[in-house]
Amino acid sequence: MTLTITTEDPLSPDGLALIEGSEAALREVYTPEECFTFSPQELAAPGISFFVARRNGRPVGCVALCDCGDYAEVKRLFVAPEARGTGTGRALMAHLEAQARSRGHRLIRLETGPRLASGVALYERLGYRRRGPFGSYRDHPASLFMEKVL
Repeated sequence: MTLTITTEDPLSPDGLALIEGSEAALREVYTPEECFTFSPQELAAPGISFFVARRNGRPVGCVALCDCGDYAEVKRLFVAPEARGTGTGRALMAHLEAQARSRGHRLIRLETGPRLASGVALYERLGYRRRGPFGSYRDHPASLFMEKVL
């Protein structure tokens, strides 16, 4: 099965479906007040690239890269349930990191949730380390902050 990753419009039908899947997965473990995600419209803003993973042409995952000036931020990493365990999340993150490097970023940060154990485990395997809040985030029990030097 061929996996491709391309830059796409988060407001396209496939982009919206992936973001909706991401939101549904978050709502299984967090309340709306505990989620600090970007909306599809925010992901379509300048300075943000939205990447879609497709397996044999079918959308199976997404992630966004936000240019925050002196660092890049990961938003909306999501892999559809039927594609989990296939390396799709790792491939999306490798693509995102390569894009960040090519744009001159040497540091990537992210905010995730401690109850998202598989995501946290992936980030740790990829070399992300825990840190305190950054940017406009505040310390919150539903938030876990991580970063990686590229």
